[in-house]
Amino acid sequence: MIGIPIGLITANAVEWVFHKHVLHNRGRDRNSFWAFHWHDHHRNVRRNGFLDEDYRHPPLTWNAQTKEVAALVAGAAAVTPLLPVAPFFVGTLYYSAWNYYRVHKRSHLDPEWAREHLSWHYDHHMGPNPNANWCVTKPWFDHIMGTREPMANREAPA
Repeated sequence: MIGIPIGLITANAVEWVFHKHVLHNRGRDRNSFWAFHWHDHHRNVRRNGFLDEDYRHPPLTWNAQTKEVAALVAGAAAVTPLLPVAPFFVGTLYYSAWNYYRVHKRSHLDPEWAREHLSWHYDHHMGPNPNANWCVTKPWFDHIMGTREPMANREAPA
C-alpha cells in the first residue's frame, strides 16, 4: 500500500518535470512533436481567456488534446512492466494519468472552475510568467521546487 503515496508523489513530480522540460523547453521548437503545447495550447488559452476549444471534441483528430492523451497512454504503457511487483504504485500512476487528463480538460472548458480549483494552473497560463506554476493537478512540486508564483490579481483578462 506504500505504493499509493509514492505513486501520487511520483506522478506530481513527473507532471512538473515533463511540463517544464519537455512541453516548454522542447515545445518552443516548432519542429518538435511537443510544439503543440506551446504553439497551440498556450496560444489558444491566452486568446480565449483560459478556454481551449480543442477540448470540446473527442480526441479523435490529431490536435493538442490527442497528443496529450497519446503521451499519457505512452507513460502508462511504460510503467506497465512494473505491475506484477508494484501493483499499488502502478495503479496509482494509472489513476494519476486519468485524473490529469480529466482535470486538465475540465479546467480548459470551465475557466471559472479552474480559477477556483486549480488556481496554480490558471496562474501558469494567464499570469505574467508562463515559466512558473508547472503542476496541473496539485501544486506540490511547484512548492517544493520554488516555482509557485500566485498572481496578485486573478481577474479574467479584458
